[in-house]
Amino acid sequence: MQKLFVTGGAGFIGSAFIRLALERWPDAEIINFDALTYAGNLDNLSGLDETRHHFVRGDITDREAVRAALAAGTDAVFNFAAESHVDRSIERADDFLRTNILGTQVLLDAARERGVRRFLQVSTDEVLGSLPEDGGAFFTEESGYAPNSPYAASKAAAEHMVRAARHTFGLDTVITRCGNNYGPRQFPEKLIPLLLSNALNDERVPVYGDGLNVRDWIYVEDHCRALMLAYERGAAGGIYNIGARNERRNIDVVESILGALGKPASLVRYVKDRPGHDRRYAIDPSKVERELGWQPVETWTSGLAKTIRWYAENTAWIARVRDGAYRDFYARQYGAEVGAE
Repeated sequence: MQKLFVTGGAGFIGSAFIRLALERWPDAEIINFDALTYAGNLDNLSGLDETRHHFVRGDITDREAVRAALAAGTDAVFNFAAESHVDRSIERADDFLRTNILGTQVLLDAARERGVRRFLQVSTDEVLGSLPEDGGAFFTEESGYAPNSPYAASKAAAEHMVRAARHTFGLDTVITRCGNNYGPRQFPEKLIPLLLSNALNDERVPVYGDGLNVRDWIYVEDHCRALMLAYERGAAGGIYNIGARNERRNIDVVESILGALGKPASLVRYVKDRPGHDRRYAIDPSKVERELGWQPVETWTSGLAKTIRWYAENTAWIARVRDGAYRDFYARQYGAEVGAE
């Protein structure tokens, strides 16, 4: 039986990965180590096989807790745990530096001590900065670091720590970078779940600036399939950019979802732009396609339809995660009046 240690597995991408991993690898046993911060949700883990999935509540910056949970001879660490919302990093960066940098280093140290075979760091295309709007340039594995937000800077620093662990100690590491994920169980501070949770309640939908910022969208399970291949086939010390060749302007995403829900465009409310808002992200996934044989399964149309259906059928889940703390942040970020009809 292969033993996997997944951090941040109660979050959006982490929980999707665990579900697919248990299905794809019938010999896998997973320790899910998660601090259950605001974006971690035990509801995301409902229905999992408890004989193969073991949840441990803990903070990746806590060395003793990590050591206690990470067994000797673990085959792989998948590090999903991160503070990941740009707006929150602008408001206060401390937690991002602590979790994303110090927490990654704690995990790397523990992985060496426990003889972990492979360490996979789940990173982001945002470490590479912003691209020109003309559409002629793309992020590759050779693109230089140019983080433009505290969040992106903390994830870039984490990548450097992973590289150093490889170079200095010989730890078998793989770094993956991905664009904007979407799909079921995503906390509604990100664009698509925020849009869906508001629109389903006929509440106004906030859109930053002119709405023309471009993002590269990928269905979460397609991302997770690429991570599995990076673990199985990726080169030691390798970096893989994962993208579905699916660039979309924010306003086009908003309008397509409102249209699918039969909601009026009048729900859109343009709000003050985020400071330092990157204009365009776009990934060239040629390396992951060529070396790992990965291709996305979902199209934008099929993935979006699955996502819309899940949120429409799980309004109770939405209500539970949109608690007082979420509402307080929402009001600070967009204005209290935006969420009201």
